Amino acid sequence: MSTDEFVPNSRSRWIRALLVRAGALLACALLVSGLAGSTARVRASDEAVLPSPKEMGDEFRTMSHRLEAAEGELALARVQIERANAVFKYSSHYQIPADLTASIYDIALSEGIEPEVGFRLVQIESNFKLKALSYAGAVGYTQIQPATAKFYEPGLTEEQLYRSDVNLRLGFRFLKDLLNKYDQDWELALLAYNRGPARVEAILQQGGDPHNGYSDAVLRGTSREVKQQ
Repeated sequence: MSTDEFVPNSRSRWIRALLVRAGALLACALLVSGLAGSTARVRASDEAVLPSPKEMGDEFRTMSHRLEAAEGELALARVQIERANAVFKYSSHYQIPADLTASIYDIALSEGIEPEVGFRLVQIESNFKLKALSYAGAVGYTQIQPATAKFYEPGLTEEQLYRSDVNLRLGFRFLKDLLNKYDQDWELALLAYNRGPARVEAILQQGGDPHNGYSDAVLRGTSREVKQQ
């Protein structure tokens, strides 16, 4: 091999080696730069002030209380909407004033009586007339006897029985007690409400049937009508 041929080849190899070394150095420089930047970011992050466990616990409790309050308000809104819809429905169905409808609905629920049955009972007993008075002396919306009313509220006057809230409350309470007496048997409870518990008991003890159509009339059109069949 001649010298003229040797020098260029050696020089070419030297240049390639230099380029490879330069590339490696550049790669190392980039790697070091990247690591330096990453370390800087970690240090910057480490310098940030983190909340203490107590502060985090307080914030969590505050958020929980706010969530519970919001859920409570939502539940209350649903109840109010349901009540408003029910009052509108019953007022339209029975063609009675909204204030009377609201009283029957609210008092029936508070005394443990299903509103749909409460409305039917008032309709059958008095046709929604507060001043109704039967030949037997039964008074008002629910046609409750003064003696029965005084059992629940001694000293109650007949005049007070003409107050809608008093009459509805005591009439529905009497029906609820009869339901408990007859193990939630709506038919017997309503028959006792209409005919008197003593009369119904006497008929039953004699092996008779106290049914006179009253319970059917009250339950007609309600969900209880289906359950009785």
